[in-house]
Amino acid sequence: MRESKTIVTLAVTGSIGDKSKHPDLPVTPKEIAESAVEACTAGASVVHIHVRDPETAAPSMAFELYEETVQRIRGASDMLINLTTGAGARIVPDDAEPISLAPGTMWWGPEKRTEHVVRLKPEICSLDVGSMNFGPRVFANVLPHIEAMAARIKEAGVRPELEVFDMGHIHIARHLIEKGLVNGPPVFQLCLGIQWGMPATSKHMLMMREELPKDAIWGGFGVGPASFPMVAQSALIGGNVRVGFEDNFYLGPGTPAKSNAELVEKAVTILRALGREPASPSEARDMLCLE
Repeated sequence: MRESKTIVTLAVTGSIGDKSKHPDLPVTPKEIAESAVEACTAGASVVHIHVRDPETAAPSMAFELYEETVQRIRGASDMLINLTTGAGARIVPDDAEPISLAPGTMWWGPEKRTEHVVRLKPEICSLDVGSMNFGPRVFANVLPHIEAMAARIKEAGVRPELEVFDMGHIHIARHLIEKGLVNGPPVFQLCLGIQWGMPATSKHMLMMREELPKDAIWGGFGVGPASFPMVAQSALIGGNVRVGFEDNFYLGPGTPAKSNAELVEKAVTILRALGREPASPSEARDMLCLE
């Protein structure tokens, strides 16, 4: 029964850290694809993808890296592909020159940030709908850029996953929906536990859920030690879940996960303890109104 199913998204590798943080962190397109397919077997039906420079592990926006990664996953599984559009929104100020930008800045316009989505047409792509302090930099998503990206994503026939890190971001997402830039039912991802964003607690997840449109399809996740508690919390109140090396490297205190698949396996164990089952890719497509 669809009512007893939960979509498990694998955030396979983010844009922070390298193999010094975890020796098995996927970096190359081959590593990312293999990790995704292994996690699919463990119960993940969606893979959220960032790409990295294979030589340095630095975040990348190179189209050919996205293309190879997507082709490898599509050739080996039927899992849903969710490409990030968050790259290109990183601003690091240069304190010596207040109107300049320091090394580490990646600032691109809507066309560049959505190029890979328009060309590769995944089922889903993330759309970050607000700005926030993120470590020593600003994660900057200005409203005209958000609107332009939403329009390009809609024209490409891709379903945006509206990533919200704070309460105000939900109201920006509602604005996009009201302007007709996002079709319903809208898909939301509640991102909790990132420093200076919404804390990863049951209270805060409930607060965010209550602000969503009534027809929203949603999931939530926490980072670091909050990852698995937020799996349980999201599933308990009707949401989908997300785990992966982008968010957390550990199965528990002092116990590193050997792979993304291990993180998915633990999430599935939690879901089954709550009387739920992970959705298959086909079921996830139906639940997200993609079929």
